[in-house]
This record gives sequence, structure tokens and C-alpha cells, in this order.
Amino acid sequence: MTSSAYSRPSKLPGGGGERRLPPRLMRGLTSKIEPKKLGVGLVAGCCLALLTYVSLAKLFAIYSPVFASTANTSSLMQNSPPPSSKPSVPETEAIPPQETLAGGGKNGNAVDRVDLPEAAASEEPGLPQAVTRNEMAAAAGSEEPGLPEAFTRKDDGENAAATSEPKPSAKERKEKQSNGGAAAAGEGKMTCDENGVDEGFPYARPTVCELFGDIRVSPKQKTMYLVNPSGAGGFDESAEKRLRPYARKDDFLLPAVVEVTVKSVPSAAVAPKCTKLHRVPAVVFSVAGYTDNFFHDMTDVMIPVFLTTAHLKGEVQLLITNYKPWWVQKYTPVLRKLSNYDVINFDEDADVHCFPHGFVGLYRDRDLILSPHPTRNPRNYTMVDYNRFVRDALALPRDRPAVLGEEPGMRPRMLIISRAGTRKLLNLDEVAAAASELGFNVTVAEAGADVPAFAALVNSADVLLAVHGAGLTNQIFLPTKAVVVQIVPWGKMDWMATNFYGRPARDMQLRYLEYYVGEEETSLKDKYPREHMIFKDPMAIHARGWQALAEIVMKQDVSVNLNRFRPFLLQALDKLQE
Repeated sequence: MTSSAYSRPSKLPGGGGERRLPPRLMRGLTSKIEPKKLGVGLVAGCCLALLTYVSLAKLFAIYSPVFASTANTSSLMQNSPPPSSKPSVPETEAIPPQETLAGGGKNGNAVDRVDLPEAAASEEPGLPQAVTRNEMAAAAGSEEPGLPEAFTRKDDGENAAATSEPKPSAKERKEKQSNGGAAAAGEGKMTCDENGVDEGFPYARPTVCELFGDIRVSPKQKTMYLVNPSGAGGFDESAEKRLRPYARKDDFLLPAVVEVTVKSVPSAAVAPKCTKLHRVPAVVFSVAGYTDNFFHDMTDVMIPVFLTTAHLKGEVQLLITNYKPWWVQKYTPVLRKLSNYDVINFDEDADVHCFPHGFVGLYRDRDLILSPHPTRNPRNYTMVDYNRFVRDALALPRDRPAVLGEEPGMRPRMLIISRAGTRKLLNLDEVAAAASELGFNVTVAEAGADVPAFAALVNSADVLLAVHGAGLTNQIFLPTKAVVVQIVPWGKMDWMATNFYGRPARDMQLRYLEYYVGEEETSLKDKYPREHMIFKDPMAIHARGWQALAEIVMKQDVSVNLNRFRPFLLQALDKLQE
């Protein structure tokens, strides 16, 4: 019996009329195909089509973002990772929180306060969830936005290496953070410049050490810890190096300078835990010694700090020992120009500060002189650079003096610095009157504690006149090409006059004149007989050392002979026309 399901007349596709097979041909086909075999073949074909569909659908589900979004409900997505509330990556490393400045504004502390949490160390407080470096690298390339340069990976190779290393355990990550998280870039290192000898300059320079790596500063212990597994770097048998970080190696005053110990430790575990993380270098130095004398404030502190840190463009943390609040207040505008962050009192601070780089002591050159040098001045800073820096710090407007003849009736301004102690100019009024007669607009003033105010007065002058002494240090505020006139007291003061103020003035691109006082112009003639060594052999007093020099030569006043002195005032006028 033939099934009617297989004997229905077939229709050919097409838009025209139907075309039927001839009845004879139809009967021939049905007679040759057995219905049972035809049914089996149809079932097998359907199974093959279904298998093909399932295979193609699975492949499509693996690569399609549409299927990926419904992975947790699709039976075809068994190979995709399970859903998670946190990113799943081979390595996670929490990004340090952004830098906050204590007190707000520019001059805070360049620190991250480190709390020692009990929770897992993989997450940073203040962030909604841990952010991974690998995610950032995948999203933005090899650079990490929002992080200081010191915290970015060096290259893509490091990222690849990091992912191939075994992940630290949660315990190890916690221990690392509790130790302060100070990132030591490889092996700790310390290099020291101990070549303080300078032929022709009697004051040896102190040792200055530069540290790299994981540096932990404990002011309370007067110690800087350097994580240094190798122990190399010039440490003694106790793995220590002791320094007194004042920028003048003077055996008379160094005992009063706080001693700072640099201690090499084999691992971070034996160093004190960080309480503040700094992203900038540290500079530890003293303001003991001869400070509060303006000459020494500049030569022993300010110029050395500039020489040591100018290339850091303010991104440096200053830590001052032998701390004097009034001294810091006096020079606040300059200190703020040197560093973007508040000074740390090294004598009283109780925190443990961690840095990636640091200095103990200050590089220095001769007094008021900066010369190229491969170690202490590799960037070839000059006193012209320092003068510009200090004028900028104090907002001094003039960088050039007046030129005679530029403005009709203009009188060049002369500032005469008076002294209340020794080396007074006894006939100051007569000198001021003579200068006024020659065409100067004369001002007489004594330098005071208000540095910005006196600096502004000096900067307004075209000519600065003073007897040898610290007051001449104020030439750093003069406009470039201004004139300096130094009155040199009796007693073979040539070397001191030239090296302390004469050569520095020329290095500052100032026009320099010096007037040497004669025997009849010094008050020493009224104190000592003419047979005294101060007149017969002044160099014998120099040979006896600074104390003898200070007691005799430096304790004199002068009264210049106006007939001898007037030509020097005329030369000052001439130099303003050059």
C-alpha cells in the first residue's frame, strides 16, 4: 500500500504556471524508491542539518559580544569566566592615593600619610575598588595617567615580566604595605663627595652624600635608613656613616652641628615603618654655624641649597636641623621658591619619612661664587642664575640699572649701606654729600631683618657703596650691570676683598670698583702705635689666624679722604654710561 504522503504531486518553484510531470514518469519514480528507505534518509539529513546548526551557533556565541553579555544564562558559554564584581587579571597592584598637601595650597608636605591597616593590602583607602596597573596599561598604553612619573612603569617589557612572575600572597602584600610601601628602585645606593680640598680657598668643603632607593628618615633618631642588601657604599664596620650637614667645614663650629647618621640595613623589615611617603627627593641640612650673618646665610645655606636642588624645580623636600623658627620665617619667600613644600623641622618631627632619593648635606663652591664642576655643579649654574632666582623669589622688578642720558634730568640712584658695629664709615655724611653733588640721588640705610624690604631697596639702586662686610652681600639683589663700590679697610685685606666681594661681583655681571684705605684713614692709627705689626707687617696678623684678624684688623672704622675718594665716585658714573 502506498502512502499518500509521498505520492503528492510536486511543484517546481517559479512565478509562471505550474508544470506537472507526465503521469508515466511519476509512476516510474515512485516505483523505484522504497518509502521506508526514503524516510530514513530524511531523518538522517535532518540530524546532520541540526548538528551543523549547533556547531555554528556555538562558535558564534564564543566570539560575539552579544552572547558574551548573556554568558551567565547561556549553556553555550561554559568556557567563559564566571561573573565577578572585581576585575580578574593576572596581577593586581593598588595605585597609591593622589598626593595631598598639608594645609592646602602650594606649600604642603609632598607626602601620603600611611595608615597601617588590618584589612587586605590590595585595596587603597579612599578608592572604591582596587585599580590594576594591567588594566590601565591595556586602556592607555604603557603610560599610567594620574600618576607621577616616578610611579610609572619603565616600559612594556616590565609589564610583561610582572605578569609572568608569581603573584605575591595576601600576607606578603599586607607586610609590604605595613612596612611603608616605599618603593626601592632596585638596589639601595649611596655616593659621597668627600673631596673638600680646594687650592687657593682656605675653607675645606664638607662631605655630601646622595642616596638612592628605599630611604627612611627618622628625625627622632637623627638617622636615615637606606635599604641596602649589599651593604656597599662607603659605610663603616657598623654599617653607618655619620655626617654634620652644614655647608662649611669649620672645626670651630662643627661640634655644634647636629650629627646625622646614615645607616645601611639589609632589608625593609629591619627598617622603621614609614608613616609618610614622599614622592620627591629629600635634602637634610643644618642652619647652625654662622647663620644670622647675611653673608653666611647666603654662602653657607641659600646658595648651597640652590646649587643642590635648582634642577628639581621646587620638587624637593627640605629637612632642616639646628632648626631656628625665626630664621626660617626670615627667609620664607626664598625657601618657598626653593621647595614647593613646607620645611620639616628635623629636630622635633616624630614621623618616619620615606623617600626614593635624598641628600645629606649641601654642595657648595667658594663664597658667593659658582663655577662649573663635574660633581658639585654639573649643570654649570652661575651667580647670574642665582641672582635671577632670588630676584624672582622676592619679586624684585629691575634687572638692568639706569643708563645716564636715557631720560632727561634722571639722577642715578646710589645706596650707601651704613654699619652700626665695626667698620663704620665715620664721614658717611660727607661722602653722601659729595656723591649728591656729582649727580647721584643718594639713600643711606642699614640692612635689617626684613630681607624682602631691604632687597627691594637694593634693587632700586644703580650703585651700591659699602665698607667691607656682610652688607656687601646685598649685591645679589642689584640689577645686572649695576655698580658696586667696596671700601677696603687697612690691613692687607686684598685677598678677602677680592674673593669675598670683588670676584663675586664680576661673576654676577656687576661693574666693580674698590677703594683701599690708607694709614691715615683708619681708626687703627688712634689705637696702635705706628711701630705695631698692624702697620709694619699686617700679614703677620693674618698668619695668626682668624681670631687675631677679627680682634685687630676687623675692629676698625674708616674715614675716607674725599680728595682721594671723589674720583671713584666719578668712575661709578662713567660705568653707568658703558
